[in-house]
Amino acid sequence: MATTTVSLRPPVRTRAATPAAVIALGVFAAVRGAGLLVLCAAAWWAGRSPLRVLGGSWDSVWYVWIAGHGYGRTQMWPAGGSVQSDLAFFPLYPLLLRAVSQVLPGGLAVAGLAVAWAAAALAAVGVYRVGEHLLGARAGVLLVGLWAALPHGVVLTLAYTEALLTACAAWALYALLRGRWLWAAALAVLAGLTRPTGLAVAAAVSAMALHAVLGRRSRAPEVWVAGLAAPAGWAAYLLAVGVRLGDPLGGYFTVQRRWGSRFDFGEGALRSAELVLTGGHVPLAAAVTVGVLALAGLLAALLVLDRAPLPLLAYTGVLLLITFGGAGFFESKPRFLLPAFPLLLPVAAVMARARPRTAVVVTGVLAGLSCGYGVYLLLVARVPL
Repeated sequence: MATTTVSLRPPVRTRAATPAAVIALGVFAAVRGAGLLVLCAAAWWAGRSPLRVLGGSWDSVWYVWIAGHGYGRTQMWPAGGSVQSDLAFFPLYPLLLRAVSQVLPGGLAVAGLAVAWAAAALAAVGVYRVGEHLLGARAGVLLVGLWAALPHGVVLTLAYTEALLTACAAWALYALLRGRWLWAAALAVLAGLTRPTGLAVAAAVSAMALHAVLGRRSRAPEVWVAGLAAPAGWAAYLLAVGVRLGDPLGGYFTVQRRWGSRFDFGEGALRSAELVLTGGHVPLAAAVTVGVLALAGLLAALLVLDRAPLPLLAYTGVLLLITFGGAGFFESKPRFLLPAFPLLLPVAAVMARARPRTAVVVTGVLAGLSCGYGVYLLLVARVPL
């Protein structure tokens, strides 16, 4: 892929921008809607409840519990020495579940899906806006299609937090690109209350603010406010957990270590990848994880070579650092990278220059593979997502 053919500079705007956003949302709905139908049909055929699969798989169980009962649940696994506390999960998504369940029938699982699907739709439009701002409307639509067709795209239809984080991140990055500092900071605070990796959104805002202050000598109050306030949500939850456990600065990290998650500078990920590459019988999920991580590294290099805007580099860089450097569930790493949609910008730029039929075929093939892989992850592999 020749990086000299890709430009991440804002194109000239046309009147087609608004209709293209609707098209982008339609593309996302088509890709993930097809995946949803395939998954529900497969679950029904396997004798499992589609609602339970969608709203009660892995982390979804924890979020639904927190929404219904509050924090305080701990699950112990003596064989592995793991002590899993629900304090590891950030509060925004469970709070939204509880609020929506008050007005929507069907219980907390249905509310969890409603929140996740609404967030996914908002995220799709936000991803389009970023792509359209940098590359034009056609590339923005393709960016959404590529994001929806990622191998772990099925997570965007589960009661998980990746869609909510991506929505906050995409619109925060778009706000930064448009110079709307306070909107970006507010969305960064919400992202910081959504997931630990929400820190990446705060990093984007703070890095851009620091550049404006030091590089452009900006004295605008909103720049200073945004740069200082962006990490507030993330920091506030970590501090709250620490105070609850009697260790204000280290309490949350103790919770994570007891789950088996810690920052080991990539040692665990490299060891797992080595086992996959040198082992005999390798589970498909582990092999796909190695492929996704390798491709993410390549796309990150292309993003840097294409001189992407600073907020996108800071956001993506922190996500990659947390994902590659963190120990824990190896097969979950592709899910952690779902919000890293800027990695797909170089691919979207190249596809936008191809023939429309070629772009449609490539997106369709990727979507089909994503649908099938989603069924495998949830109904066959049963690996932690």
